[in-house]
Amino acid sequence: MWYDRHLQNKLLGMARNFKIVMIVGARQVGKSSLLAHLFPHLTHITFDPYNDQYGAKTDPDLFLKNFRAPLILDEVQYTPELLSSLKRFVDRSPQKGQYFLTGSQNFSLLKNAAESLAGRVGILEMNGLTYFERQGQLENHWLISYLTTPSEFYTNLKTSSQESIYDKIWAGQLPALTDVEPDFVADYLGSYIQTYLQRDVRVFENIEDMDKFTRFLGLCAAMTGHEVNDSEFGRELGISSPTIKRWRTRLATSYQWREILPYYGNAIKRLSKKPKGYFCDTGLACYLQRIPSPLALTSHPNLGHLFESYCAGLIATLCSTLSPAPRLYHWRTNGGAEVDIILDYNGFLYPIEIKCKTAVSKKDASGIAAFRQSYPTANIAPGILLYTGDYPLQISEDCFAVPWKTATAELLPPQLYRNNCRFEKRVKTIICQFSCAWFLDPLTETVA
Repeated sequence: MWYDRHLQNKLLGMARNFKIVMIVGARQVGKSSLLAHLFPHLTHITFDPYNDQYGAKTDPDLFLKNFRAPLILDEVQYTPELLSSLKRFVDRSPQKGQYFLTGSQNFSLLKNAAESLAGRVGILEMNGLTYFERQGQLENHWLISYLTTPSEFYTNLKTSSQESIYDKIWAGQLPALTDVEPDFVADYLGSYIQTYLQRDVRVFENIEDMDKFTRFLGLCAAMTGHEVNDSEFGRELGISSPTIKRWRTRLATSYQWREILPYYGNAIKRLSKKPKGYFCDTGLACYLQRIPSPLALTSHPNLGHLFESYCAGLIATLCSTLSPAPRLYHWRTNGGAEVDIILDYNGFLYPIEIKCKTAVSKKDASGIAAFRQSYPTANIAPGILLYTGDYPLQISEDCFAVPWKTATAELLPPQLYRNNCRFEKRVKTIICQFSCAWFLDPLTETVA
């Protein structure tokens, strides 16, 4: 079954404006499938780390002469020699959308692309399948409405469907798992981990003790949603902090780990300076923590952090569709006040707190209130509490509780939407004035 993806419209736009388009992301998130779906008639070649298929490594110029553009080149991190040849070939023609590249390692790929293809390549990062993609709601979701009309978005929310968050967290976001029976999800994820270790880690990182690296993966999964502390990781595994930092970088450059930097601003309070780390796929995080089923997840002590990881990944994916994309931060004081996600977009700060609770109150928004007090002169939009309930609620004057799966009504363009809201308010005012004039005697104020 095919699901339309959030990035597909942006991808088509880049194909009209760049000679080369590169899609990067973790293994099996749908990069190749998306290109095959949008460009079914293009030749599609996949590279391998061990076999020099068609001589792309030894003679990249001859390879490009034999396979003329437009062309899809999959897993190009295994043939970095090809990038300099691509530069020469695309410069011969003004045509846009000549080559479409994919890669699941950004350490060397993006470095070489930045040096060889500057000004010629548009880069997109693709994540796993989101809930809104499964439901066919590529644009009608709460985040776009929140960022475009923050003071009015709450009136545009639609009651969400009855969906269990535990199934979504436990199964993860890999598209292939939509067709896998629940009893075999763990087997699929186990095979994925083995493939990742064999193909990516062994090829790009000289790790002598793979058992310790496997334990490191498990520790990262257990620490998802926490601040990153390399020294603590090192003590647990008996490994030096520089080694932990290098492994963590490798995990991030293969799109298995996401880090969000702390927000400082100009606050006087002492703030945490540590980034916050998230395992990108919650299904893999559950597998590495040996959580056997969605039912076992309901009482797991790490449920709150796994839900936060799921929502952080969802927000990052939705933000990637915007141009420019909002910057993501987290905020935490040494006194314990914190906000999970701060979006910096269009001159405003959008605080988002994530709570794995079916019922929330004003107390749950204390971190957002503290953030607002710490930056009294900043442009801060109304805050959001993402939670696991089923209905949007207003819990304070400037904070709303929003279910993680909330959709919106059919959206108008932002300016039209604002004008429409003003028009509705004006109509209501006129009707009210007309009703008062019709039914009340202006002198005695009695019914006429």
